[in-house]
Amino acid sequence: MSASALKQDPHKIRERKEKNLEVAIGREVRAFRHQQDMTVADLAEKTGLSLGMLSKIENGNTSPSLTTMKILADALSVPLTAFFRRYEERREAVHIKAGDAVEIERAGTRAGHQYNLLGHIGANGSGVVMEPYMITLNTESDVFPIFQHDGVELLYMLEGEVLYRHGDNHYQMRAGDSLLFDADAPHGPEELIALPAKFLSIISYPQST
Repeated sequence: MSASALKQDPHKIRERKEKNLEVAIGREVRAFRHQQDMTVADLAEKTGLSLGMLSKIENGNTSPSLTTMKILADALSVPLTAFFRRYEERREAVHIKAGDAVEIERAGTRAGHQYNLLGHIGANGSGVVMEPYMITLNTESDVFPIFQHDGVELLYMLEGEVLYRHGDNHYQMRAGDSLLFDADAPHGPEELIALPAKFLSIISYPQST
């Protein structure tokens, strides 16, 4: 992948808070409209607002008055405060000290497969959920589970060596190797070559609405 394909600038200063509020309101208006299977034209007819004004509101290009938002709230059958929920969301961070990661049993896990969840943030403004795990496979590991789930997954090998399957392909994973893949294809460790094997697994998928 060329550098020009990466469009997001991580150093870009975010817009003023007032503009972010407009964007948050616009996203909620659009989301509620979609939930009710309404087109922009339907909403325009129901509210008396022009198509151009609704387009500006949904794209965060104008600051709607309280009167306009009340008209929209009534037309969409939601409380006025519902338009502000994304703007009011807390921005969270989770810090896990060494040794404090929670060991969990993930669906499909077999004996000898240790999963430590490294943190979790639930509903958030990004619309994305991430599950970061530290996975350790040892000499007592049972038959290897094959996983298949929504989202994308990144593996980063820390130690040991495994032959990892994704779909019909196999990848020899050693310390320092990474594998990024579409997680709805069958995947999992096919052969344990050098143990213990330890790798970081980060799963990302859209949060439920």
